[in-house]
Amino acid sequence: MTPVPVVLAGARGHGRWHVANIRRLERAGLVRLAGICELTPLTEQEAGGDLPEQSADFGALLDSTGARIAVICTPIPTHTDLALTAARRGVHLLLEKPPAPSYAEFRRMADGVAEAGVACQVGFQSLGSHAVPAIRELVAEGAIGEVVGIGGAGAWVRDEAYFRRAPWSGKRRLNGADVIDGALTNPLAHAVATALALGGTARAEDVTGIETELSHANDIEADDTSCVRIATARGHRVTVAATLCAERADEPYVLVHGTGGRVTFWYKQDRVLLQRGGHGPEEFHHDRTDLLENLVDHLTTGVPLLVPPDETGAFMRVVEAIRLAPDPDRLPEAAWRRVPGESRRVVPGIDALVAAAADTLSLYSELGAPWAPRTEHPRYEVSTR
Repeated sequence: MTPVPVVLAGARGHGRWHVANIRRLERAGLVRLAGICELTPLTEQEAGGDLPEQSADFGALLDSTGARIAVICTPIPTHTDLALTAARRGVHLLLEKPPAPSYAEFRRMADGVAEAGVACQVGFQSLGSHAVPAIRELVAEGAIGEVVGIGGAGAWVRDEAYFRRAPWSGKRRLNGADVIDGALTNPLAHAVATALALGGTARAEDVTGIETELSHANDIEADDTSCVRIATARGHRVTVAATLCAERADEPYVLVHGTGGRVTFWYKQDRVLLQRGGHGPEEFHHDRTDLLENLVDHLTTGVPLLVPPDETGAFMRVVEAIRLAPDPDRLPEAAWRRVPGESRRVVPGIDALVAAAADTLSLYSELGAPWAPRTEHPRYEVSTR
């Protein structure tokens, strides 16, 4: 097979991961790094080998390199326009998550890509885990009885410099454009998308209502400590709690609650724990399919895409609910503390609250968090029309 030419837009920050991954697939003979789009050109060391063609003009670079795939890992507000620039040229896409900062922008992207007839893969790497279909099969077989709800938990540690890593970091809007760079919509977006996918509620029409509780301890616009509860057409709830102000960093996970047991999925580790009545705990480790590799296979052999845009529609409903919600509450100084020598803020007790939310499908206010709002939490009603 002739290696597929790939152009990467956004090669610094998280883009460094894509550089390494493209080089890995290049060594396997599947792709060729044909170009890099960055405002400041990369060095050979940054590019992980011989320098490909570089340009700050994405469209011109796609034209000059003959790229067949574009990987877009740029600031969130740029995703839709860059995706459509590639689609109009017949270039297929791997688009980093979140795919867009609003549902309207998501639809503009998804509809434009469909009209152009190109393939688009959204970069929720957790959905490439073989654990996802394995858990769905366990549920379908009745291993844990009827599903009653799904919880997600993400307790991460981020220092104050994290929120200064780029002009859009921690912003809800920048220069009049939506960004929505909050805990649930960007760093821990996988917890939301994976919880929705495991419940078979990945598409926009699967969501019927959303409740949000958004707050921040850091000096930012967006949320760093938040939770969301999603009502689904299947009749079960999906509750995801997240913080970037944890006392200790922990592996994020998703819990599938059933009438006869539960499944825990640590999605970064591809690790699954099955607990059910009448059986001892069973643990499984799964492999994972890389999403760029899956996109290449889709183009060359016709295998289905793992994460096409429509399978992220429910996640984008959550992004929209957070976008439309009132600005996150600033936590009072009594609710957080600084960690000496680490330049980060911690919300005492948040680790246990995140776990309890996933375990009970409750919001922070319902768990008695002293800083959580006591008024009725904002609810975003989703139109089914």
